[in-house]
Amino acid sequence: MEQQKIDRINFLAKKSRTPEGLTPEELKEQAVLRREYIDSFKRNLTAQLDNTYIIGPDGKKRKLEKRS
Repeated sequence: MEQQKIDRINFLAKKSRTPEGLTPEELKEQAVLRREYIDSFKRNLTAQLDNTYIIGPDGKKRKLEKRS
């Protein structure tokens, strides 16, 4: 995710805590940006875990298995 979008998320979060709050358009934008951030985070974490191995007591490496 681009730094500009992260900065915008942070700006909207700060503005939402002010007395004026967010406009309806800003609330929609905030929801879209948050969902995009969460999806990006999940993709990155999944990619990292796909490249993670566990070394057992016998010294053998095995990949992590996905849970359902």
